[in-house]
Amino acid sequence: MSAMHRRTASSPMARSVVATVVMSALLAGCRGEASSTRTPVVVGGTVTIATASETPSFDPYSQFGLSLAPYAYDSLVDVAPDGRVVSGLAKRWRAEATSASFVLRKGVTCSDGTALTASGVARSLRYAGDPRNRLVGARTALPGVPFTVSADDATRTVSVRTASPYSFIARTIGLLPVVCPAGLADPGALDTRSQGTGPYVLSDYASGGPYVFTRRDGYAWGPGGADNAAPGQPERIVVRVVPQESTVANLLLTGGLNIAMVTGPDRARLTGHGLATAQVPTVVGLTFFNERSDRPLSDPALRRALVAALDRKGLANVAIGGDGTPARHLTASDSLCHSDVATGSLPSHSAVRALRAAGWTKDAQGRLVKRGRPLSLRLLSSADFGSTLPSVAELMAVTWQALGVDVDLISESGNAVVHAMYASGDFDVVVGSSPGPRLPAQLVPYFSGPPSSGELNFAHVTNPAYDRFVARALRSPDASGCADWNRAAAALLHSADVLPVADGTSTVYGYRTTFTLAPGGRIVPTSIRLHR
Repeated sequence: MSAMHRRTASSPMARSVVATVVMSALLAGCRGEASSTRTPVVVGGTVTIATASETPSFDPYSQFGLSLAPYAYDSLVDVAPDGRVVSGLAKRWRAEATSASFVLRKGVTCSDGTALTASGVARSLRYAGDPRNRLVGARTALPGVPFTVSADDATRTVSVRTASPYSFIARTIGLLPVVCPAGLADPGALDTRSQGTGPYVLSDYASGGPYVFTRRDGYAWGPGGADNAAPGQPERIVVRVVPQESTVANLLLTGGLNIAMVTGPDRARLTGHGLATAQVPTVVGLTFFNERSDRPLSDPALRRALVAALDRKGLANVAIGGDGTPARHLTASDSLCHSDVATGSLPSHSAVRALRAAGWTKDAQGRLVKRGRPLSLRLLSSADFGSTLPSVAELMAVTWQALGVDVDLISESGNAVVHAMYASGDFDVVVGSSPGPRLPAQLVPYFSGPPSSGELNFAHVTNPAYDRFVARALRSPDASGCADWNRAAAALLHSADVLPVADGTSTVYGYRTTFTLAPGGRIVPTSIRLHR
């Protein structure tokens, strides 16, 4: 009988390596308005928002500063809760497969009072896109192809041209935070000081928090033309670092926090207390298989058999901690081009029966062998990527053990898993967190291209069908290529290059506060209203 070895380990890892798995921080988009609070609004006032980790730099192009950038920085366009592209700094725009143009609004000013010009915007985009600057946060937001930028101050027009077709210029370059010229003159100062056109200005910073943003007067160029003049919009926003979800829940119930996200079991005790709520769709437990030529899962027949043997409903139940729904796509339910590509694309149970034809048989001890060599797999997971993921991995291991696989089941720190994925390559299966990007093109680096140092294709995926559909999809502007994007995702699932486990949700709560959630999982600053 095959064995399953269970181990727990940890390993230190540099932050820079963790940043390469930014997919875990790009958690699925969300939408909607938290609107259960109906009491009168407060004029001025302070809203306190929780964040789970420290922000050592507020540079919006750094790996840490991008998440808080919307408070102090604007982009050329924005995305409404229903997924439509709406105006931002640009009052109108046009995007095609290899080019885009943006015409700026009149009267936009930076936080230092200077007027924003088209050439100022172009300088910011060039700086963010220059690979020599090694701006990790900008890299996660920009298109995966080189681009050039030009400006015409007379017509207030910023023009972008890409070196090859890219479907989503407006939803990548157009959504990048714009840094004003004063910030680019001294980029190091952006760590602790904001230099943008946004609705708030970073007014106080302390290592470990809190981080304080103060409202600007005269702001009138937010998403869809939003301004800072609405009653109830807070004068100050305080971002407080609260790592433990149980503490977050306690503070929400007592008024120590106004807005916070909770993903785990503490949500149960927040129900029925009059808190405003908004749901954040997610994908739980995206599973990768190491297809490097010297690893056993380079064999597609074996990968397909392992996936076909799994009880997807059972895995989803474990992943959600209740009645779960098997994931239908590699991205969350409100991402662009989302549809059910898993049904009909994943391997059926016939893939298990095909193992013998592929040369896999059982020996006298019940072990799965090929050419006399037993199959042994190293299966990694980490509670740092989600509290249920080690249990998901354990259920996978039990299933594969019944097939005759010797499974080395290891629960490690998140840093150690990232090290195995991107540095040592010492894994066969990893149950990780979901990339959850808004755009299907943002998945491409993880499943295509050379797995060389610094690249994201850590699983060594080579799927010609996926590459072919991606190439076709990239030639179609915006959502017109969705059919090909979904065919590309289906090709990955058919070959068992990846397995999404469950569709899930997180919840954002508001205490005496209402707000709107935009795609990408962020609060729209101009939508926040403080209530009595």
